Amino acid sequence: MSAADQIFAMLKESSQSGAPLYLQLRKSIEEAVNRGLIGPGDALPSERDIASKADISRVTVRKAVQDLVKGGILVQRHGSGTFVAPRMERVEQSLSRLTSFTEDMARRGMVVRSAWLDRGLYAPSPDETMVLGLSSNELVARVARLRIANDTPLAIERAALS
Repeated sequence: MSAADQIFAMLKESSQSGAPLYLQLRKSIEEAVNRGLIGPGDALPSERDIASKADISRVTVRKAVQDLVKGGILVQRHGSGTFVAPRMERVEQSLSRLTSFTEDMARRGMVVRSAWLDRGLYAPSPDETMVLGLSSNELVARVARLRIANDTPLAIERAALS
């Protein structure tokens, strides 16, 4: 049985739940991903194919897929289709002991690097003026950088300095 057929089988099982169809479809696709029936990089059938096989509207399929894209489960590539997103391990940090991003990632055995997104001197925003105690004619230094561990972007770090 193909992954698509397994999704449709799960959808039929959940059809008794009374939940809206797009939520039932979303749950079926998400379960298929979580069970490993469709893995990272695998293509989803087209909206048209899903709609015809599941006997639901394309609008319903689109809503379910969009929810899964927003949740990071699926990715859409214009002109190519919809695919299962690569699995990202969630990085959590205990707040009982404050460490830098570099220290934290090094402790996990990851190679860390940063890429500048923005840096410069700017007129302060009203919030920056208040928080940093600046006058309206002073400038604020803003920096933004992408924090990367093992070639995976993990965070955007932004700071404003007086």
